Amino acid sequence: MVLEVARLPTSIGQLSALQNLELNECWKLQQLPTSIGQLSALQNLDLNECWKLQQLPTSIGQLSALQNLDLNECWKLQELPTSIGQLNELQKFHLKDCWSLQELPTSIGQLSALQNLELNKCSSLQELPTSIGQLNAL
Repeated sequence: MVLEVARLPTSIGQLSALQNLELNECWKLQQLPTSIGQLSALQNLDLNECWKLQQLPTSIGQLSALQNLDLNECWKLQELPTSIGQLNELQKFHLKDCWSLQELPTSIGQLSALQNLELNKCSSLQELPTSIGQLNAL
């Protein structure tokens, strides 16, 4: 099902027990609300075919229970917030077909629980930050 909205309501942050959020074929979605950082129980965040999504909110770093982050075909995503390094429970991080992503933040080296990092078809990504060597779990 194609979601024909450009934004999610800020009230999504009130879903305090939500553990899985999967957004598929949200072709018009341009941004996630800052309130997404209030989803304290969220363990899995999958964004698939969100072609117009340009950035993730800084509040994503507040997702203290997040274990899996999958960004697939987010073509206009240019950068990730530095706060992504605060995801202390993140075990799996997949970036696929994020053509506009130019760099990963140096804070990625702080992801101490990371076990699986996949970068696939991120053609604008020129190099990895040197901090990636700090990922002992990989």
